[in-house]
Amino acid sequence: MPLVFRNTLSPVFAVALCLTPFVGATAFAQLPPKDDPRPVVDDSKTPAEAPVRADLPTLYIVGDSTLKSASPLRGWGQEIGAFFDPSKINVVNRAIGGRSSRTFQTEGRWDAVVSALKPGDFVLIQFGHNDVGDYRDPKAKGRPSLHGEGEDTAEVTKPDGTKEMVHTFGWYMRKYGADVKAKGATAIFCSMVPHKDWQDGKIQHGERTSFVQWTADAAKATGARFVDLNALIAHDYEKLGQEKVESFFGDKRTHYTPAGAKYSAIIVIAGLKGLQPDPLAPFFSKDADAVAPETPG
Repeated sequence: MPLVFRNTLSPVFAVALCLTPFVGATAFAQLPPKDDPRPVVDDSKTPAEAPVRADLPTLYIVGDSTLKSASPLRGWGQEIGAFFDPSKINVVNRAIGGRSSRTFQTEGRWDAVVSALKPGDFVLIQFGHNDVGDYRDPKAKGRPSLHGEGEDTAEVTKPDGTKEMVHTFGWYMRKYGADVKAKGATAIFCSMVPHKDWQDGKIQHGERTSFVQWTADAAKATGARFVDLNALIAHDYEKLGQEKVESFFGDKRTHYTPAGAKYSAIIVIAGLKGLQPDPLAPFFSKDADAVAPETPG
């Protein structure tokens, strides 16, 4: 069954958004429109973020460039730490640009997260943007998963001549959930944030019947929690209007300015608070107090 959602913006949440400083919006708004390059970021010389205090639980953030981008762009995972108390929990952002549910695993990045997980930890996971496209297309840079959620597979030959068995998006997402559960940690899936695609005052997000649904299904199958970030953000964009939302993007339709990243981080917190119960509630900072729960329903 496809997901059907309804949403409202609470007064407290509206106040929190009004108090949020929109840093750098003017400069980004002046950038000329262009197609999103969706680069595969090289972080071979960048040390991975690590927990500051080993005695505390850790919230790991896993995903693509909409969660972590290089300046002048920014991802919501880079802003979310302000909403957590560092004396209660570590926040570690392992997201990286250009990765899909598939390549985050095949490059060994997921294994590194799993090896560090301990009981009581949490993992926020969001994929979808780089899973689009045809897995056989060389221009897709080896990122797309098979589009579906079954057990289908396809063997591909990579540019270096090695073979890879490609799975469905749903298969990769279920692996994330199962691996986290096996380590005694808590997985929280977020559906992919929507693109800035407008038509008649509404955000067009056709991914709701594919990647969003498959993410929700994977969460259910593995006992993970699910925040429908796709629905929450699209709804709030429509309330703000196209002109205001324009300042949230540093390119044509996908990547955030600092203002957009901050806005989406607030909505992530609202979505987490909407979970019943919210597993991260004991770890919020005072900055999270003004953010009211948001639950599509």
